Amino acid sequence: MNKEYIYIALADDDEDDRLFFTDAFSELKINTKVQTFNDGLALMNFLNSTNIFPNIIFLDLNMPIKNGIECLEEIKKNPRFNDIAIAIYSTSSSEEHIEETFVKGANIYIKKPSDFATLKKTLSDVVTINWQYHTSGLNKDNFLLRI
Repeated sequence: MNKEYIYIALADDDEDDRLFFTDAFSELKINTKVQTFNDGLALMNFLNSTNIFPNIIFLDLNMPIKNGIECLEEIKKNPRFNDIAIAIYSTSSSEEHIEETFVKGANIYIKKPSDFATLKKTLSDVVTINWQYHTSGLNKDNFLLRI
C-alpha cells in the first residue's frame, strides 16, 4: 500500500453519488487520492492500461455497459489485481446481491448511506480497515458493513 496516501477508485454511473463520495473524502482527515469512473467499462479500461492500482475500489452494482458484478468477476480473474480490496457500494441490500458478491470475492458490502454524515463515517471506517487482517478471516458476518 502506498504510504503517502490511500488510492481509491469509485465506479458509479450516478453523478450525484460520485460527487457526494469525492466531497466526503475531501472533508475527511485521511490522505487519499480519489478517482471516479462513470461506469464499469471505464474502470476496467483504466485498470488494464496502468501499473499503478488503487488500494480500494468501490463498485456500484447497477451500472450500464459493464455492471459491478461483471467488474468484480474480471478483477478477481486477473492476478495483477490481487492486492486491490473490493468494496461493493450499492443502494441494494438484497440478500441475493450480498451473497453473490461475497461468493465472487468482494471484500466488503456497503449499502450506500442516505445522509452525508453517515457517508463520511462509513468511508472513513472502510479506508482505515487493516485489509490483511479483515480479509484473512472473511466470513459473511463481517462482509456486510452495518451502519
